[in-house]
Amino acid sequence: MFGLWILGFGISSTLAADSPASTRDPVRVDEKTETLIKGALKWLASKQSPNGAWAGTEMEQQHPIAITAYALMAFQAAGHLPNEGEYGKQVALGMQYLIDSISTDGLMGNKQNGQYMYGHGVATIALAELYGQTKSPTARVKLDKIVKTIVSSQNNEGGWRYRPIAYQADISVTVLQVVGLRAAKNAGIDVPQATINRAIAYVKACHHAPSGGFCYQPGQSPGFARTAAAIYSLQVCGLYDDPMVKTGEEYLFRTFRDSRAEWFTYGNFYAAPAMYMRGGETWAKWYKLIHDALVKKATVRGDTAFWDPNETGLEGGRSVGPIYTTSVYTMMLAMPYHYIPLYQR
Repeated sequence: MFGLWILGFGISSTLAADSPASTRDPVRVDEKTETLIKGALKWLASKQSPNGAWAGTEMEQQHPIAITAYALMAFQAAGHLPNEGEYGKQVALGMQYLIDSISTDGLMGNKQNGQYMYGHGVATIALAELYGQTKSPTARVKLDKIVKTIVSSQNNEGGWRYRPIAYQADISVTVLQVVGLRAAKNAGIDVPQATINRAIAYVKACHHAPSGGFCYQPGQSPGFARTAAAIYSLQVCGLYDDPMVKTGEEYLFRTFRDSRAEWFTYGNFYAAPAMYMRGGETWAKWYKLIHDALVKKATVRGDTAFWDPNETGLEGGRSVGPIYTTSVYTMMLAMPYHYIPLYQR
């Protein structure tokens, strides 16, 4: 399940091409894209705070746990683990920051604005994937604690919302919790299957049959990010061939836009792994769409690269910041390396 992880970027990209998953993948990272990924990782490494966190802009500073988790996923996607490889020190420091951010009541996230569970979910995914590779005893104790918080705060519909109480639910927060649970379960943490089953039921309740997409909450209108999140979570839970996944895939292709799309980064953070797990020509077609949109918008300075949301024109509305966008885009471009265990069938 966890595949082959060889650290050291120049080595990892070559060996990844020979991994079992890659033999079924028509997508390869070309030389130009690999150079861009390397530059982005170097840029991200330079932006890490001494305490291990990543957070640059004012909005990123409001959500350091989530932003750090996104950055760690970018490094993982390129094959870097704690204390191993070129960026092993940075990954270890970031992982420790997440571990140290877990409160005594098992919570992670921005307590000032009450939106605990979004950051909690993103960080659970990142930490579970890292634990699955390192088997750190300290990480296991903490991961078990944050998983129990997720399980205990599931509402009676099977979903979650921003606060860790069993009250309301929406698909965006729900997906992060269920993917975090699935990653933890894959890594050997005890997760009740009943909790995952109820979460799947909630996601399916958000399906919008006329369009094939998914809604923020049951009975509402569908959207790109909501649909991407839904089919991502269903596949992570093993429902690769569910009819709702197929109609969701078709909805994403119909509604994809590579310019001034609201929630472009957020939506494609879900859409990329969703299409990756679909595999074959579906993934190849999607990777070309997202690859072409990203490569031409990157800012390259010397041997570094990044994406500034205020300059790319990719995303309309309020932007989060360049650490967030660079992390997510790097993760997406590096997915053909096949280093993230959660996304392997």
